[in-house]
Amino acid sequence: MKQTVVISGIGQGMGREVALMMARNGHTVCGFDLDSSSIKSLGAELAKISNRHLLTELDITDSEGLIRFKDSVIEKHRKVDTVLSNVGIGFFGAFEELDLDKALQCLNINVIGCARLLQLFIPSMRQAKKGKLVVMSSLVGRIPFPFESLYAASKFAVEGMVESLQYELEPFNISVALIQPAQVSTTFAAKAHTLPPESSPYYDRTKRFIERDEVLIKNATAPVAAAKKIVSVLESNKMKLHNQIDFMSTVFLGLNRYLPKKVRDSILLSHMDIKV
Repeated sequence: MKQTVVISGIGQGMGREVALMMARNGHTVCGFDLDSSSIKSLGAELAKISNRHLLTELDITDSEGLIRFKDSVIEKHRKVDTVLSNVGIGFFGAFEELDLDKALQCLNINVIGCARLLQLFIPSMRQAKKGKLVVMSSLVGRIPFPFESLYAASKFAVEGMVESLQYELEPFNISVALIQPAQVSTTFAAKAHTLPPESSPYYDRTKRFIERDEVLIKNATAPVAAAKKIVSVLESNKMKLHNQIDFMSTVFLGLNRYLPKKVRDSILLSHMDIKV
């Protein structure tokens, strides 16, 4: 069954690849991104596939802009079947040294931004008695990594929010799903990586963590491969709540489920080359 799909953060990375795949599969694609050049180039690519798309330049923190976007989508396509909340930013550093005022931006985008998007489209789905809400989470939404405390907090919050929504929306035939990648070969993590001053007591371990993480990113799942798995979730008639799209997240979540915490922690610290 063909869907009208809304995707936030549609201009680059996995969001872009998902949009193109969904369009090729005959679905109507609507979305937004903060980057105007990526929106323009994606629009040109989508036009070669179909004229059934609606793209706009928009910031996830712009509540009034989001309402206008929602109204435009509903007016043009009459309904929305699926929403993929894909916008997110990283936040990295030793907790003691974090700028908590800047951390508010991460929480506003990753948690409240996601909430804004989902909340806007629930009423029309409830009235239609069907719909799918899919949210990009992370492995660190289940397994916190060192030097990613505030980012992990944002993803733990998203996971709790979506799992709570499951109970509220099930009577209206609205299903929810979480996508939990560990590493995908994009620039997402690298943008957040920042070394502290050499005088920092966390300098050595942070440096080793970043060097290890960058190696993992180079060898991680490609955006196209990740997008294929996300598309399979979006097109599923019966979505699972938790979905992994790469080998690393599947392994770590399996270990987290069955191994004692002390053993899990030792594996994690060794894996990231920061064991003391």
